[in-house]
Amino acid sequence: MTSTQAIGYVLGTQEATPLEFWIAVDSEKVLHLDDVIEVKTHRPDNAGIVYFYGVVDYVRTQYEGAQFDTDTLLVAKKGILPVNISYTAHVQVTRIEPEEYLPPQPGDEVYLAVDKQLASALYFDSMDTPIPAGIMNNGNAAYFNYSFINGEKGAHVNISGVSGVATKTSYALFLLYSIFNSPVLGSYKANTKALIFNVKGEDLFFLDKLNKIYGNFEKQNNQNKYDLIKLPVQPFKSTSFRAAPKRDSRTVDSDLEQRSEGISVYLWSIRELCRDRLFRFLFTGEDLDRGNLSYLVTTVEERLARLAEENDQSDQKRRRKLQAHLQVEAFGEEGKTEIKTFRDLIDFLEDKLLNDEDREENRRWLGRNVPATAEAMIRRLYGISSEVSHLIRGDLSPDEVAKYQLNPLASDAQLTVTDIHKLSARAQKFVVGVLLQKLFFQKEKQGREPVVFIVLDELNKYAPRDGRSPIKDLLVDIAERGRSLGIILIGAQQTASEVERRVVGQAAIRVVGRLDSAEAERPEYNFLTGSCRKRALFLKSGTMFVHQPEVPAPILVNFPFPAYATRKEEVFLSQAEITSIEADIDRF
Repeated sequence: MTSTQAIGYVLGTQEATPLEFWIAVDSEKVLHLDDVIEVKTHRPDNAGIVYFYGVVDYVRTQYEGAQFDTDTLLVAKKGILPVNISYTAHVQVTRIEPEEYLPPQPGDEVYLAVDKQLASALYFDSMDTPIPAGIMNNGNAAYFNYSFINGEKGAHVNISGVSGVATKTSYALFLLYSIFNSPVLGSYKANTKALIFNVKGEDLFFLDKLNKIYGNFEKQNNQNKYDLIKLPVQPFKSTSFRAAPKRDSRTVDSDLEQRSEGISVYLWSIRELCRDRLFRFLFTGEDLDRGNLSYLVTTVEERLARLAEENDQSDQKRRRKLQAHLQVEAFGEEGKTEIKTFRDLIDFLEDKLLNDEDREENRRWLGRNVPATAEAMIRRLYGISSEVSHLIRGDLSPDEVAKYQLNPLASDAQLTVTDIHKLSARAQKFVVGVLLQKLFFQKEKQGREPVVFIVLDELNKYAPRDGRSPIKDLLVDIAERGRSLGIILIGAQQTASEVERRVVGQAAIRVVGRLDSAEAERPEYNFLTGSCRKRALFLKSGTMFVHQPEVPAPILVNFPFPAYATRKEEVFLSQAEITSIEADIDRF
């Protein structure tokens, strides 16, 4: 149904087209930006009725009958000039039923669309797998079609906005929460996974805790918002938290300060680095853009992989021969060189590439490269050594290494939070690149199901528009082929104009929070109308424009305060927990 009284009429002094028209708003009525309207018009040949639905994207008032600017003073202060107030609104058409592209007629009555008409106007009624996208200004729930997220019809989500104001990570978490707690997953709910890279503080290490706001006087208002979008009020139920180990520590302990229980460490063995061809991720795009370094890195990576495979085979033969399990704690070449640290690996490569005493060996490792290129590579490895040496170990047994492996698909947890915020920029790129490549290869073997979501902020750092790097190539591959493999990228950045076009362009769902004025004018935001671009300059936290393929116009939504804690201060403590903490304080 629609509202019972007309809100206005199709304006006759401005042209009306099948795609847009103006409304003369009734003087006793109010029409806002983002309101959804319905117009019923009769065909000129009286062969039927056509329904137009649209979103108000511009409203204005002005004096009719005034000619000069000072006439406003004559009307407002003295009342001596006869004028009328014109209240008009512009509508962007979103749907026509039946799909006959005729213009509405001047004077046709305009109604606010509610209930079924609202759902029809925004295509919510035709979504086979709707999930909550937020709450519109009219108080109704807005929805995404999950088929355009999970890869069935489209894939990937891209979120843009100013840091700290646009709440990009908060919206990405809300989107995951909507997916995990809605019925669209069906029988795949338990197997659907998400991997979040935590890049700012330790805020995301409390997602398994209820937010304290739902234990105080504000609970009712926020509870009603969750009831509106039909989501439960609860924390993320199935979580796993992983963190990098501490630097310069003999023990393998997580490098976190605010939480210690329920945290696992991630790292890789030197053998794994070589065998799985992860060596390239030690180099940034700036490194590989210079000279022949990229070619040498590929050559060395292949040689290391071959040595690791030969070493594994010799270990297996030795185990069979001795009829006992031998723990091989380090990667070595035919048992000659034992490599226990990342620094040992650098020394090993320096010997193979730059040792003048064995020129035959040099030629095998250098290929067609010159020693100067090898020297440049060794310098860069020394430069990153202190940043990754605690992440790449050769002094652990295979069983210990297996304990620290990070594989979200093999985890029992639905949501895996991986902390990288204390790592250097180069170490962050190494961790992200390694995890994504391993996941990509695993999904190529496993197939599309189950779907795994990757939440990655600061996307412009990993897939910049200019230059080249292994991780950028990997993200482009995920953007272009991830849909068929069930890898869905939920990427976020402050400026979409600085991200590789193929990564942003492949996102079926686009979300925009507050934007910088210069960024808002970039062509990456052409899906926003002119008024939306202007409004994006002062959007409040928690308010976003969302755009999806089925709905021609962007929709303004806000999302409720999270039911889960996003920082330590937000954790809700029961009375029993408070009593226990007070008792501990008294003892000390």
